[in-house]
Amino acid sequence: MKIILKIQRYNPESDPAPYFQEYSVEANPNERLLDALMQVKRFQDGSLAFRKSCAHGVCGSDAMRINGKDGLACKTLVKDVVKQDGDTVTVEPLRYLPVQRDLIVDQKDFFEKYRAVQPFLINDEPVAEKERPQSQEERMAFDDATNCILCASCYSACPVMAENPAFIGPAAIAQAFRFLADTRDRGFESRLPVLDHPDGVWPCQNHFKCTQACPRSILVTKRINQTKKMIEKHRAEGKA
Repeated sequence: MKIILKIQRYNPESDPAPYFQEYSVEANPNERLLDALMQVKRFQDGSLAFRKSCAHGVCGSDAMRINGKDGLACKTLVKDVVKQDGDTVTVEPLRYLPVQRDLIVDQKDFFEKYRAVQPFLINDEPVAEKERPQSQEERMAFDDATNCILCASCYSACPVMAENPAFIGPAAIAQAFRFLADTRDRGFESRLPVLDHPDGVWPCQNHFKCTQACPRSILVTKRINQTKKMIEKHRAEGKA
């Protein structure tokens, strides 16, 4: 079938503002949108810029907005975004991050917020044997959050970011929860100043857009609310 890719183009070095350019592509309904983009890149316009790597939904590099929804081009099938021959698919870069060129965004701010929550195990206690054992039940309490690939789809999908650009964002909080809920971790107090902050967990308004956008099916909104409850419990116990 023939589809039209309506792609946002922008080169800050030469373009006064972003604009859309359309490309006609022959695509199999069962192909991925990434395949259609690669057709344009290889055979129609080599100047088109976008990120890709594994092409299997693991690296998260080809996150973009597709028909107004955030996700991975490699996990989006053509038949998921078009109904019939000749339909148009609108492709845009992720929101809230500066566009470096076309569909490539500068992720510096996203990763600075991610690093701010100290997304690693914190525990200086001596290890009794060779490791810190953990039951399957304890692991399952945060298991889905370990699947994050840092694609920033949830960040772009979050309506709160439009109102408060300083909001730390759903990905960072979900990764903070991954360690706060880990029975082996002792970093709650260390992460608290960033999370219990006007730009930390509290701006979240439960829109659930982050959960809907996540290509790894992480219950992002739930993990944010669980983090809020951890902080509230900490306060109630007079520890804050």
